[in-house]
Amino acid sequence: DNFDAIFTKYPESLIFGEDSGHIGDVNQGLEGLQEKFGELRVADAGIREATILGQGIGMAMRGLRPIAEIQYLDYLLYAIQIMSDDLATLQYRTKGRQKAPVIVRHRLEGIWHSGSPMGMILNAIRGIHVLVPRNMTKAAGFYNTLLQTDEPALVVECLNGYRLKEKMPLNLGEFTTPIGVVETIREGNDITIVSYGSTLRVIEQAAKELSEVGIDVEIIDVQSLLPFDINKDIVKSIAKTNRLLVVDEDVPGGASAYILQEIVENQNAYQYLDSKPQTLAS
Repeated sequence: DNFDAIFTKYPESLIFGEDSGHIGDVNQGLEGLQEKFGELRVADAGIREATILGQGIGMAMRGLRPIAEIQYLDYLLYAIQIMSDDLATLQYRTKGRQKAPVIVRHRLEGIWHSGSPMGMILNAIRGIHVLVPRNMTKAAGFYNTLLQTDEPALVVECLNGYRLKEKMPLNLGEFTTPIGVVETIREGNDITIVSYGSTLRVIEQAAKELSEVGIDVEIIDVQSLLPFDINKDIVKSIAKTNRLLVVDEDVPGGASAYILQEIVENQNAYQYLDSKPQTLAS
């Protein structure tokens, strides 16, 4: 419904990718939209990730607002060189004279068919927003935010987010999710757990079980990996709880290590810790 509102509001917007058109993508996030907006604006593409991204960059440089859909996150590997060399560096290389605000859309959960190479992505595509919403309302808000900007972005939709029942927003196409701002989704006093995307639902369940034995967990959703917590809110939580656990489904030393460095080193959270900060990765 939010994509419907976007395509109505922005005539220059379009979406294309593997299974995006006829079946409305593999999770039906675009169901019925090709019939409504036509095959040019909601289109299928072959299994050729590098070409999908290249087309997206070309369209974006010419004033269109493309959403290039690469079905599952590990398939981004086939296009990572183009994202890294061409898209992430474009504004920098041209001193701001050229831009390509293409939005790349993915799904994430698990390994093999949809692996979690977040550390690789974060280190390869500095210069692109990397957004990791925990549910579809947050994801829709990110698309709405991005279409008000001229910045390229990678939006990673977590698969278990599709299974959530959420309240339908009344202002589709209008409401926004802020970029670079974390959200505290559970307040507590004993330990700060920082994560994003699919794992948050597991953490929320664990927090309920821990509360039964007297452990009060504060949970922070990062939401945006690049840029990361621009208001430095996470350290404020650690000043209260004095303990930190970073959870994510990437390999050890991947995104969790990146998050840990941001918090401990860049936000100087080390001075508030009463125990060793830890990561819990896949």
